[in-house]
Amino acid sequence: MHIDLINDALGEKLFLKVPLQIYTHDTNWIQPLDKDIKEVFDEKKNKAFRFGKIQRWIIKDNQGNLIGRIAAFINKKYKNKDDQVTAGGIGFFECINNQEAANMLFDTAKNWLIENKMEAMDGPINFGERDRWWGLVTEGFHSPLYCMNYNLPYYKELFENYGFQTFYNQICIGMDPKKPLQQKIWDRHDLFANDPDFSATHINKNNLQKYAADFTEVYNKAWAGHGGMKELSKEQVIILFKKMKPVMDEKVIWFAYHKETPIAIFINLPDLNQWFKKLHGKFDLFHKLYFLWLKKFKPNHKFTGLAFGIVPAFHGKGVDAYIIGEAAKVIQSNKVPYTTYEMQWIGDFNPKMLNIAHNLGEVFTSRNLQTFRYQFDRTKPFKRHPIFS
Repeated sequence: MHIDLINDALGEKLFLKVPLQIYTHDTNWIQPLDKDIKEVFDEKKNKAFRFGKIQRWIIKDNQGNLIGRIAAFINKKYKNKDDQVTAGGIGFFECINNQEAANMLFDTAKNWLIENKMEAMDGPINFGERDRWWGLVTEGFHSPLYCMNYNLPYYKELFENYGFQTFYNQICIGMDPKKPLQQKIWDRHDLFANDPDFSATHINKNNLQKYAADFTEVYNKAWAGHGGMKELSKEQVIILFKKMKPVMDEKVIWFAYHKETPIAIFINLPDLNQWFKKLHGKFDLFHKLYFLWLKKFKPNHKFTGLAFGIVPAFHGKGVDAYIIGEAAKVIQSNKVPYTTYEMQWIGDFNPKMLNIAHNLGEVFTSRNLQTFRYQFDRTKPFKRHPIFS
């Protein structure tokens, strides 16, 4: 076996090809769009390059067959709450079920990170935002959501046998969106529904500027400053919403208000992988047109939760039940096709958000991912990610 550094277009093609060898017989795997992977490594498209750098490698067996890959990176903006360890990241790991091959990949990444003054490596994580390519699947090996990692069950052993330890669990919550909500949710909902100071509405794509401002206000009050998350500007959110606009379903993006002031958001999108799985990683002009055809004529029955947030002043008062109830009135109607719902992951270090998610109704853990850490100094005590207070 030997490791090859990726530094040209041919190497990039081989890097993209590795998963095709690993998952050739796995019907649950959905091939990511090549463009989505390439953008992570593109200095012109990934703003993380302003604060760090990334390197990647592939591994071949003695016959020259592709059997694995890995990327390693450093990012000055990658920080975890109260973390005393300077950690780099690894991601885009794929490997056959061979511990020696996995160890060679991990060693290569570790040595590069040590050369760059890191004290640990976390992974598998992304060189960029945490809503993409983050964590190793350890439970729920069904088809991934758009831009969500997927792997085979033996990957966990490859990590743990090398010496990685669980830094935190990433819990995904699922529910049947057509199932009636529990009466206790409606009881709490009605307290607000009967108060004229409160209102809720779904987004209107013809007025994105307003909703971008409302999202920004709730986001910055609810999340900025937690877990390394920084404040967003209205301009950033407008750009984000414009990118989302072609795939938005107005009926599943909700805002709640108190006297016209935004106090809660419930942001969902159709799961794009239900269409993209037909594209086999391609998104050239032909496949873009094919995607538009699929979107128009092939109903998507699965939607996914991207963000659920309430401003601190209304925590624990029942606003979660109010916005969920208002959304349910529309989502459970015959005009909305969704029969499956899954929220993006919530870290086990965030019990408040997990509690909110479990208060949505009859929910279940749809899958679990894990972020692992490997400390280079094995004599130092290992600490898990601290709990959010």
